Amino acid sequence: MDKSTIDKIFAVLDKNIPDPKTELKYINHFTLLVAIILSAQSTDVGVNKATDKLFDIIANPDEMIALGEEGLKRYIKTIGLYNSKAKNIINLSKILLEKYDAQIPDHFDQLITLPGVGRKTANVYLNCAHNKPTIAVDTHVARVSFRLGLTKNTDPYKIEQDLLKIVPSSHLLKAHHLLILHGRYVCTARKPKCSECKIAAYCPKIGVI
Repeated sequence: MDKSTIDKIFAVLDKNIPDPKTELKYINHFTLLVAIILSAQSTDVGVNKATDKLFDIIANPDEMIALGEEGLKRYIKTIGLYNSKAKNIINLSKILLEKYDAQIPDHFDQLITLPGVGRKTANVYLNCAHNKPTIAVDTHVARVSFRLGLTKNTDPYKIEQDLLKIVPSSHLLKAHHLLILHGRYVCTARKPKCSECKIAAYCPKIGVI
């Protein structure tokens, strides 16, 4: 796909999704990171239901440690993989206190050393918390990118690298949320709403190119 077409795709997405941002609910950087960790292999809606009450009593690593692993599980038991997520979040909270004075590091290499924080989680956090132009590849980003021909890869890391090379710099900050929201509500997995798609003309599957 040529640069001009890619520019048009993101320009149209940006026009039709004017304020792309995470749909996870949070109150500060710590709760944002917790929510992102919980969202792995889970829906944002499910996470928000679980954290609605949790974030009423938890806002920092000290409070999370005081709640404890078993206490945390009671709030997040409706979320997939909640046992391992609870363990990771408690351990992460301890490391933040012991090593970072309760502050979350804002460097990728430091973030991915924290329990429960992989490449995607770190990229989402840096983008949402610090407005860094990262590309976090989830199932929506992977699906939309592949369907549009922005990548031929299926490996998340390779997709990330492909997108970083071709996404216009003017749209890079918003790109991953534009692709996520388009995939979540229009270019869905089973029944994509092609008749409603604003970038259908640029889609190799159904468009005119």
